Amino acid sequence: MIKTIEWTDEGVVMIDQRRLPSEELYPVFTTYDEVAVAIEEMVIRGAPAIGVAAAMGIALGAKQSAASTPDELESDFNQACDRIAKTRPTAVNLFWAVKRMGEVFRAVKQSGASIEAIQNRLIKEALNIHEEDIESNKRMGRYGAQLLPQDVTILTHCNAGALATAGYGTALGVVRAAVEAGKTVNVIADETRPFLQGARLTAWELAKDDIPVTLITDNMAGHFMKSGQINCVVVGADRIAANGDVANKIGTYMVALAAHANNIPFYVAAPLSTIDLELKSGDEIPIENRVITEVTHIRGQQISPDGIQVANPAFDVTPHRYIAAIITDAGVARAPYEESLKALFK
Repeated sequence: MIKTIEWTDEGVVMIDQRRLPSEELYPVFTTYDEVAVAIEEMVIRGAPAIGVAAAMGIALGAKQSAASTPDELESDFNQACDRIAKTRPTAVNLFWAVKRMGEVFRAVKQSGASIEAIQNRLIKEALNIHEEDIESNKRMGRYGAQLLPQDVTILTHCNAGALATAGYGTALGVVRAAVEAGKTVNVIADETRPFLQGARLTAWELAKDDIPVTLITDNMAGHFMKSGQINCVVVGADRIAANGDVANKIGTYMVALAAHANNIPFYVAAPLSTIDLELKSGDEIPIENRVITEVTHIRGQQISPDGIQVANPAFDVTPHRYIAAIITDAGVARAPYEESLKALFK
């Protein structure tokens, strides 16, 4: 299994996703600020993986605190939480992890535990989040595999695989579970400009697992749908509103429109931690804008003229009416999503 992120005595180890597929590097991040920068600079990306990294970064900050009292430790802990929370605004798993670590800290502190006991408990919680993510992905995969025909060609956008999680994957978890169930699965991965997660990461993952994959450019998806070469679309998500609107990598909305026009089911796979019931619709989801050089350059090579205006929103929102089902680790939700998503938490 691909190890996206791992806790060690030296620090948090992550595969540097910026260097794939040409180099497979596993740098160690030794402070919570280094973890924060790794999230910002997309060493690690994908909503579930960001949540795990956030938890481990916070635990690392607490472990390295020189506090002599629990109150001093709390001050250092809050500083680490604040830094981590400012890294990326769209993926709700980040804030879910920060909140969960905060609840654990306060509960353990109130029990009168020592500084060392608080630090150890936070490390344990980060490890729990890591393990829970892998298990939830496997459950999600089994639910999603049941929706697929015996012989299926799946289009996926961006990377929602082991690299986007603690392991196994959300959208690619559905793919892996279908293969494990004995189904014949082929994947069409679009390149996913501007960061090329499909070309660099999804294709790399599937090739390592010997799952047949065909790489296409983003503007080819409609052609393959219209020509009957795609049975369904499965994507991940960075935040899901209470009404079922889904924020995912920029370009997802266009894929959903093409799938709808060609009567192809469009599925979203995401853990419960990605669902934000506090947001009524996708209109309330904050959309991150990233540096323009991701658009104007590829691997340091400039591909556009100097001085032009450039926009680089990292995500778009797909309205719930285009989504056939949302696959979670607690089951499959279908419209009306206001009811089915809420029921998953009971």
